[in-house]
Amino acid sequence: MKTTKKFKNMTGLDREKTYSLAEAIEALRPFVSKKFDETLELAVKLGIDVTKNDQQVRGMLNLPNGTGKTVRVLVFTKDKQKEAKDAGADIVGDAELIDKVANGFMEFDRVLATPDMMPQLAKIAKVLGPKGLMPNPKLGTVAADIAGAVKSAKAGQIEYRAEKSGIVHAGVGKMSFATDKLVENANALIDALKKAKPSSSKGQYILGMSVSTTQGAGLRVSI
Repeated sequence: MKTTKKFKNMTGLDREKTYSLAEAIEALRPFVSKKFDETLELAVKLGIDVTKNDQQVRGMLNLPNGTGKTVRVLVFTKDKQKEAKDAGADIVGDAELIDKVANGFMEFDRVLATPDMMPQLAKIAKVLGPKGLMPNPKLGTVAADIAGAVKSAKAGQIEYRAEKSGIVHAGVGKMSFATDKLVENANALIDALKKAKPSSSKGQYILGMSVSTTQGAGLRVSI
């Protein structure tokens, strides 16, 4: 659970209590920033061993109510540039764009590519990989239907991935969203994680969950 200095000023919040999702969201509302729209972040502790290749949990999810964020989508493609642009991609290109990224350009949030571009992307794998931006066929970020991939990315698609500690952190919407919309988004992520359970994972799978806002403390929520 996240602890921050700000928590000390959150009078009335009980760190030991286990809230329902809706209760936790409502409890956090009085403490959100008035300067910007904070994100509701869900942290889920999984009973997996991420050091084992067969217990990796990672995927993409289209949140039913979107994320509330503006996502800058970059697309590497040669023959489908018009399709990508028409679908809403912010930055589109091929070899020259690869060189631009290799030279430090990083003004984007999501990277997509058509399959024919993958050999050329090896040049920037060490740039995109550590940031979790390298296109991956398993995640749908390498796609022949590039227009569909762009539309999904712009509409509120998120990536979830278990960290070394076995915890998945993901933003599930803005605090300006109605509580029922945030609950629906959070439940969609939880359902996706359940479906992604590795067959080799034994015992209890979801060990615990908490929710927090961008600048706030975490509250335990019921599994």
